[in-house]
This record gives sequence, C-alpha cells and structure tokens, in this order.
Amino acid sequence: MSDDAFNAFDGETLDLIVPGTLDEIRIDRVLALLTGLSRSEANEIIASGAVTLNDKVIVKSSTPVADGQRLIAVLPAPESTNVAADASVPVDVVLDDVDFAVVNKAPGQVVHPGAGHRDGTLVAGLLALYPQMRDLSAEGLCDPQRPGIVHRLDKGTSGVLVVAKTPEGFSNLSTQLAERLMQRTYYGMVEGHVAEERGVVDAPIGRSTRTPTVMAIRSDGRSARTGYEVLARIEKPHAMSLLRLQLDTGRTHQIRVHLATIGHPVVNDARYGHRREKRLVEDRFFLHSTTLAFAHPRTDEWITTSVPLPSDLRALVPESVEF
Repeated sequence: MSDDAFNAFDGETLDLIVPGTLDEIRIDRVLALLTGLSRSEANEIIASGAVTLNDKVIVKSSTPVADGQRLIAVLPAPESTNVAADASVPVDVVLDDVDFAVVNKAPGQVVHPGAGHRDGTLVAGLLALYPQMRDLSAEGLCDPQRPGIVHRLDKGTSGVLVVAKTPEGFSNLSTQLAERLMQRTYYGMVEGHVAEERGVVDAPIGRSTRTPTVMAIRSDGRSARTGYEVLARIEKPHAMSLLRLQLDTGRTHQIRVHLATIGHPVVNDARYGHRREKRLVEDRFFLHSTTLAFAHPRTDEWITTSVPLPSDLRALVPESVEF
C-alpha cells in the first residue's frame, strides 16, 4: 500500500511476535526498548488502549509479555521535522524527470519516517539524490516527513512508485491519483485456488474497531475497488494462485484486506493471513507493484514504467509459468 490514504496510524505501528529474550518483561519496558520512547511515553500509549497482546487490549503497564505473543501498538506520529538526507540508503531509480522520479522500492524498506522507523527510509535516500524535494515541504505542499511522496507502498511490498521533485509535479500527480487517473498494477500470490478467472472486489474499507492497526471491511468505510485476474494456479508445495491486480483506489492495506475478505489472503501476510511461507523472510509477503502509468505533469504524454518480480518472489513461481 500501499496507499494514498494518509492518517495518524499509517506507518506508526509496532506489530511483532514477542521473542524469547523479552519473555516475562513488563510491557511498558518492552515498548520503550523496541521503539526508543521513554517509559512515561510508553505508559501513556498503554493507558490510551492502543496496545494489544494477542488481540486483547492491555491497559496495565505492569502486564508481562510472553514469548510468542503478538504485540501490536499504535504509536504517536513523529514530530514533523525535516528528514536528514542519507546517501547510504540505496535508491533504485527507474525513470528520472525534472518533475518526478519513478523508483523501484525494495522489500523491507519504509517509505518515510514513522515511530520505530526513523532512519534508513526511502525519503532519506531520495533527499540525498534530489535535495530540491525538501522545498516542497518548505512551501507547505508536503509534511516535512514526507517531502515529494505522492503515494506509498507498505514495508513488505516491493515495486514502482512515483515521487515528485517540483511543486508542479506534486500538484499534478496528486490530482491524478485523487481522480483515479493513475494506473497501478500489481502481482500478488494468494493462498488457495481462486475459482473465478477474473473479478472485482468492491467493498469499503475502514479501521477495525477491535484492533486499530488493522483495516477491515466496514459499511461506513471509504470506497475501495480492486480488480484481479488469475495468471496461474499452483499445486505444490501448497495450493496458491498468482494474480494480476488492478488498484482502482488506494486505501490503506487495500489489496491485502480485499483478498483476505474473499478467502484468499496474500501469501505470507501475517497480519491478514498466515506466516507460512518459509522461503520468504518474516516481514515479506508476496505483493509487488509491477507497473505504474500516468500522464506527464507538463506534456500529458502517457508514461508507463514496469519492473519485474524480484528474485525472492520469482523463486515461488514455477519456471513453467510465464507472465
């Protein structure tokens, strides 16, 4: 999501399985250790009801955690201060233009700073390449934590996204995104065999009332629409389906929520499905932004950029499958 719906929770969450080294330690201390927050800040977060252990809200700071429990915490957004440029952060530029750049985001990379992810973000690497992006924040067009960021991809998602380098580029691309003129195509591998050759999931998405870090289908949510086409059905080592996905809207975790809703969660998506695929690293699920198409901000020329599946995902697709 990856995703054009920004809010206070997105990118500001801690979601992990408690390791044995933290077994029986107070939850306020664990939260402070994992995030760098002070104990008092951790206590405030816990008291607000924003921390869960195995989906149970914890409000006592003295509660001990246990090895293997799932800890989720909604963390406060970082202060809107300027991000430091970092030339050591790798940035794979697919297309470079005066007004924008299309980049191929690596899996595991966070797009912009958030609680628990202050350093090593894509934004830091981009600012080292394109320091003029900082001017977009100075002019009030962007949050200082997100200069030039038009849309995002989840940490576990790889692939193409576009960032703006000039005010004209940011305004135009943001409008195209809002008006659903930008075309975004993904590859996704899901659990089980999807019966229909193609279909559309059209269901509104909002934040779960039970677990605030999880999105869910809600009647009062924001409209969301995802199209899919089955490219291959795989039998071994377990039943899976390779899909081509068209993102008509860009809600937080949209593809992941929609596919889980129809009973076919994205492979290795622990949040909405299961952590079963040992061939992928823990925080990596099979979702890749493969093609991005939009009109050039100045000329209206149609721009299409594509990147293939990275090697870690391609390894899950039989050699006989062509796409």
